[in-house]
Amino acid sequence: QVQLVESGGGLVQPGGSLRLSCTASGSIFSGNRMAWFRQAPGKQRDLVATITSGGITNYADSVKGRFTISRDNAKNTVYLQMNSLKLEDTATYYCNVYPLTGTSWGQGTQVTVSS
Repeated sequence: QVQLVESGGGLVQPGGSLRLSCTASGSIFSGNRMAWFRQAPGKQRDLVATITSGGITNYADSVKGRFTISRDNAKNTVYLQMNSLKLEDTATYYCNVYPLTGTSWGQGTQVTVSS
């Protein structure tokens, strides 16, 4: 059974940085594009960034230039480096395969940007 475990969230001031990690059990990483999503309270879950198995990345306009997605296939881990954080980045962040294939979501990691 594939399991996704996100970590690295926390409370940070505007302009600060955080690095999120997502580790997957099983063979989900092999050859698959991975993605980070986020969901703010009362809002839908949105795509933030994707990365192919070969390292090609894509970003939502709202995070372009501030966030960097990367992966370590040997460790079955995908990362999200978040810089210049804004209040509107506050959300629970999740990773998953992209496009979604029905893999269960992890518990997510909470990012709160507040002064």
